Amino acid sequence: MRHRKTGRKLGRNTSHRKAMMRNMVTSLFQHDRIKTTDARAKELRKIAEKLVTLAKLGDLHARRQALEVIRDKNVVAKLFEEIAPRYTSRPGGYTRIIKLGQRAGDNASLSIIELVEEEFTAKPKKKTPAVEAKSAAPVVPVEAEEEVSVENEESEAGEDAVVSSEAAEVSEEQAEPEAGETEEK
Repeated sequence: MRHRKTGRKLGRNTSHRKAMMRNMVTSLFQHDRIKTTDARAKELRKIAEKLVTLAKLGDLHARRQALEVIRDKNVVAKLFEEIAPRYTSRPGGYTRIIKLGQRAGDNASLSIIELVEEEFTAKPKKKTPAVEAKSAAPVVPVEAEEEVSVENEESEAGEDAVVSSEAAEVSEEQAEPEAGETEEK
């Protein structure tokens, strides 16, 4: 069973894979976009997103953690001083993968991975449907409402009676258009 074994091996041993990912993430931050295979791009996205999030912190400890992955000090400086400030308001999603098609030699699927350039705009929050449920009152026959209103007056101060009379008015209004519809037909 392959439980809890995430990630792709990419046909390489561990040291070769780590070195390849370090080189690719360095090239990505240096050139802002690179062309590679789909599987490599998907693995590279994980590392690049974590490094941009680390760079957004901006402190010395974060810079030293980034230097563990990216061995070029100039690229780390670019990451912290130019790239990270672009994404201060963006809560993730710093990279984009664009599929290109198949490579001519071995038919491998190619893609471009690039840093996102657009400004982030937050989507407006949707209203909860609970507000709509409160406004829709159940329709109860008029006789049953009168019985409920008598019981509510005896048990409570009379607030429920006002609500039940309003519900009765609503049910009468709904009954009138139905009678009018039958006459029109």
